Amino acid sequence: MDDDLYDEFGNYIGPDIEDEDSEVEEEPERQEPQVDYGDEPQEDEVVVHDENFANQIVLHEDKKYYPSALEIYGPGVETLVQEEDTQPLTQPIIAPIKTALSFVQEKGLPETAFKKEFLVDLMKYPDLIRNVALVGHLHHGKTSFMDMLVSHSHEIFMDAEKPLRYTDVHLLERDRGLSIKSMPMSFVMQNLKHKSHLLNFIDTPGHVNFTDEMTAALRIADGAILLVDAVEGVMANTENIIKQLVNENIPFFLMVNKVDRLILELKLPPEDAYFKLKHTIEEVNSILFKISDIRLSPEKGNVLFGSTEMGWCFSLKSFAAKYCENSEESFDVDAFARRLWGDIFFDSEKRSFRKAPREGEPRLRTFSHFILEPLYKLYGQVLGEDPKELRETLASLGIVLKNSAYKLNMKPLLRLVFDQFFGNLNGLTDMCVNLIPSPVESAKTKIERMYSGDLKGKYGTAMTECDPEGPLMIQIVKLYNADNVLSFDAFGRILSGTLNKGQSVRVLGEGYSPDDEEDMAVHAVSNIAVYQSRYKINVESASAGNWVLLSGVDSTIIKTATITDTNEDEDDPVYIFKPLRFNTIPVLKVAVEPVNPTELPKMLEGLRKVNKSYQILSTKVEESGEHILLGTGELYLDCVMHDLRKLYAEIDIKIADPVVRFCETVVEVSQIKCYAETPNKKNKITMICEPLERGIAEDIENYKVNINSPPKVLAEHFVSKYEWDILAARNIWAFGPDENGPNMLINDTLPAETNKKLLFSIKDSIKQGFQWATREGPLTDERNSALT
Repeated sequence: MDDDLYDEFGNYIGPDIEDEDSEVEEEPERQEPQVDYGDEPQEDEVVVHDENFANQIVLHEDKKYYPSALEIYGPGVETLVQEEDTQPLTQPIIAPIKTALSFVQEKGLPETAFKKEFLVDLMKYPDLIRNVALVGHLHHGKTSFMDMLVSHSHEIFMDAEKPLRYTDVHLLERDRGLSIKSMPMSFVMQNLKHKSHLLNFIDTPGHVNFTDEMTAALRIADGAILLVDAVEGVMANTENIIKQLVNENIPFFLMVNKVDRLILELKLPPEDAYFKLKHTIEEVNSILFKISDIRLSPEKGNVLFGSTEMGWCFSLKSFAAKYCENSEESFDVDAFARRLWGDIFFDSEKRSFRKAPREGEPRLRTFSHFILEPLYKLYGQVLGEDPKELRETLASLGIVLKNSAYKLNMKPLLRLVFDQFFGNLNGLTDMCVNLIPSPVESAKTKIERMYSGDLKGKYGTAMTECDPEGPLMIQIVKLYNADNVLSFDAFGRILSGTLNKGQSVRVLGEGYSPDDEEDMAVHAVSNIAVYQSRYKINVESASAGNWVLLSGVDSTIIKTATITDTNEDEDDPVYIFKPLRFNTIPVLKVAVEPVNPTELPKMLEGLRKVNKSYQILSTKVEESGEHILLGTGELYLDCVMHDLRKLYAEIDIKIADPVVRFCETVVEVSQIKCYAETPNKKNKITMICEPLERGIAEDIENYKVNINSPPKVLAEHFVSKYEWDILAARNIWAFGPDENGPNMLINDTLPAETNKKLLFSIKDSIKQGFQWATREGPLTDERNSALT
């Protein structure tokens, strides 16, 4: 080996060696695999590399595992590649369609049988106004009663196969098929003498969980119509409603509804139907007999019969007037109406009335003979006769229908027939005008029950006279959602004075008093309207006796409020109206919290709004930090949570299991005295608890005794009725919780053992502690009941 050709390590460093004989084999060009573009490429078809490159090193990003879209679908096809994991986990792949929760509203002002300008003009005459609440058990026809009025006064599309439910504007009401909110509407209607009146009706829920809505409606109503199903009769809630009407001294009359169920469903003969109607009326009278001297009877003119689903109703007087219109002979309508009820029979030969039927004649009482039999025949003719024969029968009654009407289904055809047979609702209007007082007539009775101030002062005198020129006084009882859910409109009744659009007013909350004006604010009324459930009639002004819907004053109102003018009189200060008092208390409570803790402010804002929307709902924060909702039942809280989630907060909210709320009470005299001592060891106070005597708690809750009454009057009640010692009766310090709670604080100290001057100096502090203890409960944080 030549050393010059190699280095010390043995590597060749000599000249290049050229080998002409050797041929370098060139690397063949890489052939792309041929892909056959078929009509439908196989899903598992992949590209396989040539065997010669099996040992070739290929980077991961250069590898080709699947064919491209171009190779599969061919040229001319647009493809979109979505990179992986670009969508957050909180967002669903297919998001659900969001529908904005709203209320059913008219797009404009619908055409009505009366001129809206005429309705506004009637608002200036309180003698021609009637404020009426519709009350009754669930599904007894209150909402369909409003539909009957709407069908006679509004030119709107009505599907005869489905109920209109015009006053159920909340989508939750329409889905559940029951009313949740009370809704008002105003109509111009004529009585039997064809005199126009302004009738303000308010539809109230019939479910027992929503009695707070009925209580708010009765506060501003002068009378009520009690609706009872002719088949179901008096139900549990019907009895509670009757007792509330009597306790609040609300005039009312009865409407026996769904009379046609006796014909179509039960298929009773006319005489048996008469006894069923009589039994339903007597069920109501049996309840009234126990609590008052009121008696309802058709011959007295305070009972109405009808079928709101078919759109007709009548009184004995209105049916007698129909006979008088179609009779060739003139007779006394009132005398004939009085003979249409009871054990009275008609002698067809002598054309006179008898107390017993003639021999050989059917025992049909006048109500069955003159009213039920024509109704039965009319229903039978419409349901069973051939269209040609039916046309002749209806023509004999003066009913003329279009040819297309005879091709309708039975339900819409019946509505058309009875609409012409009974005509307008004069009988209903006449009964409302005669039995329900006007705002002027009922003003004194209502003000005595609802105003907390002096009735002989400037404000009290103006309200008892329903004076439109007096100082402005408005009681707000409800808040309705405005056109957007961000604010509310305040609904109430003007009791004195006149309110103008844009006027500045003082809004007094439930905590206001002349000594403490903290709960008071000044607002300008941006709009005044007559609320028609699905639309509003805007007005420039409104006077005493009317229901109004006000905008721009809701920010400081929580439940109820008193609105007055800004002219303040120091010599005669204004007092507020008493807050609403409900027959039931919230007994079910749940704890709520947002799913996302960062959305807590949204939930708190939603709780504030839902608290305004529901009358009896109570919200609070417990010591544990839980946000608590208190309601009357599961259905009530379910509706509250629906609005909270979907309408006001619009967030996901967790809810704990519901817990029943009980009232703490005392069953015997406490054996251990509650003893407290001041830090300086010089003042001591001792308290004991014992049960109240039976009846005292009921007297307090029913306002038969008032803590604000003069001490002498308050003492006389307990001395005369419960035989209390005069010293103990004069030392009643407070009721609790609030002014009408069923608990009592009594100063039972002896002058010889106590420094009265020092004791009375801390009286307010003791009362405040007593109110707190009875409201929260010392054991389980629940309200106390019946202790002294």
